[in-house]
Amino acid sequence: MRFLRLIKIIFVVLRFGLDEFLLAHARTRWLRGPLNLLLFFRNVSRPRAVRLRLALETLGPIFVKFGQMLSTRRDLIPTDIADELAKLQDQVPPFPSDQAVALLEEAFGKPLCEVFKEFDETPVASASVAQVHFAVLPDGREAAVKVLRPGIERVIGHDVALLEICAGLMERWWEDGKRLKPKLVVAEFEKYLHDELDMMREAANCSQLRRNFADARLLLVPEVYWDWCSESVMVMERMQGLPISSISGLRAAGIDLPKLAANGVEIFYTQVFRDGFFHADMHPGNILVTHDGRYVAMDFGIVGTLTVSDKSYLAQNFIAFFNRDYKRVAELHIESGWAPANTRVDEFEAAIRSVCEPIFDKPLREVSFGKVLLRLFQTSRRFGIQVQPQLVLLQKTLLNIEGLGLQLDPELDLWKTAKPWLERWMGEQVGWRGFLKNLRAEAPRYANLLPQLPRLLHQRLNVDLVDEAAPMLREMLIQQKKRNALLSVIALLLGASVLLTAYIYFV
Repeated sequence: MRFLRLIKIIFVVLRFGLDEFLLAHARTRWLRGPLNLLLFFRNVSRPRAVRLRLALETLGPIFVKFGQMLSTRRDLIPTDIADELAKLQDQVPPFPSDQAVALLEEAFGKPLCEVFKEFDETPVASASVAQVHFAVLPDGREAAVKVLRPGIERVIGHDVALLEICAGLMERWWEDGKRLKPKLVVAEFEKYLHDELDMMREAANCSQLRRNFADARLLLVPEVYWDWCSESVMVMERMQGLPISSISGLRAAGIDLPKLAANGVEIFYTQVFRDGFFHADMHPGNILVTHDGRYVAMDFGIVGTLTVSDKSYLAQNFIAFFNRDYKRVAELHIESGWAPANTRVDEFEAAIRSVCEPIFDKPLREVSFGKVLLRLFQTSRRFGIQVQPQLVLLQKTLLNIEGLGLQLDPELDLWKTAKPWLERWMGEQVGWRGFLKNLRAEAPRYANLLPQLPRLLHQRLNVDLVDEAAPMLREMLIQQKKRNALLSVIALLLGASVLLTAYIYFV
């Protein structure tokens, strides 16, 4: 099976002239001429990026998904290839309904008629790793049932193994192979795929996002029906709405498109900076809009997370960009540890200025925020800066949100919308509000520590001066006394802080 698949891959590679990537090395470049003469069926008249996209589409859904993931690694691959791979559409024919029923009955351990009150065997959506059916639970609630494709683990295992072989060849024989690290890219792709194969993980992502937006003012997230979920099946609330890509339908429903676009930006920044947990696959196929103009999120297989330091770094960077403070941007990279400590601030500042200055001379509505980040990532690579995986997901999501927002409202100014939001967030984090918020968060730990302070102080202060001790020992004890006195002052200050924190927490 794997051998036949390998033969097909080799045929497709030769057919679309992808040996160009493998034979670009000086030692093997001479082989391309004879191959063009011998392989009359080759299609090499189109640009390399187009040929690569067509080849991935020919090889099937796993390779298409790989191309989609690869298109987000713009910090690693050439721009022409990234732009072309971004056009890939994951439109996969559904698998037979009888197979879906058999898989569900195996997962539930009983006939489907005993699990659901109603079950529609016609799938409503189909993708690379799963498809969705509508159903009605025994208590009458409408549900969406997501089931993994049969044998998908084996298919993925075979294709990923072959991708690893191709990556190894590229890394060895392609001129840019070592710099672009195709083996690491394939490893990252395999991780994403295995995350998407675990329906319990996706259900947990969905549940977390729903909890983060419990007020449902801007974003609706389906409820997970945990009693019907397993590693291969996810059952959730059926959501109603219009596809966000149907602009005419949204207009006909009376939706305020500029407001909808602005709300999308607010949702994005709320996920990233308030929660540090964001939906990382926000393309139009995963978004619905209710008739009252709220977003509905779907498909939670890929999410991104950010630490407090990540969020602070990003917010400060964004604000520095807005203020054209390129020196601060360079310093932030070094302070965060993402840039080598020996990086010259003035050189890095000059490189960032060369990226941003031409952009700021344009009207803000003509500037792509996502592309600014992209070019900065590419510039950072020249200085030995490793772009963090969570930022790659963030960049991908930002590009999706920006493209979607401009589709809804061509006059949307993403920068103007973002700046006051980020400044307010920074004020809440580093100002007095942030101080009180952190005290409240630490209050339970301080409350446990407070009763122990007298005993700890007694242990530290219970040092007796012994007159008979040698002069050196006596001097050491005197110094210890001084340190203990200082420690007692610190402890009193800490105690006051604990009391203040406890007051804030409990009042």
